[in-house]
Amino acid sequence: MGMGSSRKSNGPRGLVADINVTPLVDVMLVLLIIFMVTAPMMTQGLDVDLPKTTASELKQKEEPLIISIDKTGKKIMLDKIEYSQTVLREQLTKLDAKVKEEPIYLKADKDVPYGVVAQIMADVKAAGFNKMGMVTLPNEEKP
Repeated sequence: MGMGSSRKSNGPRGLVADINVTPLVDVMLVLLIIFMVTAPMMTQGLDVDLPKTTASELKQKEEPLIISIDKTGKKIMLDKIEYSQTVLREQLTKLDAKVKEEPIYLKADKDVPYGVVAQIMADVKAAGFNKMGMVTLPNEEKP
């Protein structure tokens, strides 16, 4: 007879109907650790060297709204009229809802500080525009 066993050695053995959850807990802990390690990487930016491409010009029926920012980031123009950043925000808010359904384009100098461009993009979004595009020059290199 084995120690701690209340069964008789010559009797029939019963089936064990318990589910072994140890492998399930092991897999869940591994997944939890993987998600805890990868989650901070998803919120932080990675340095990516994007490929250069050429894109064809989009055909437009009407003249779109264009916001232009000069090299210093101080001179901001909406359709050839100069505004300060706060006045530009007010002008964009006053526009008709039908105009806000159309796309608006941002044309910024490549040397403009990123913070200025990001703030103007936030102002455009807060004014109610959902379609925003960036104006760029095509790549001069031919494949």
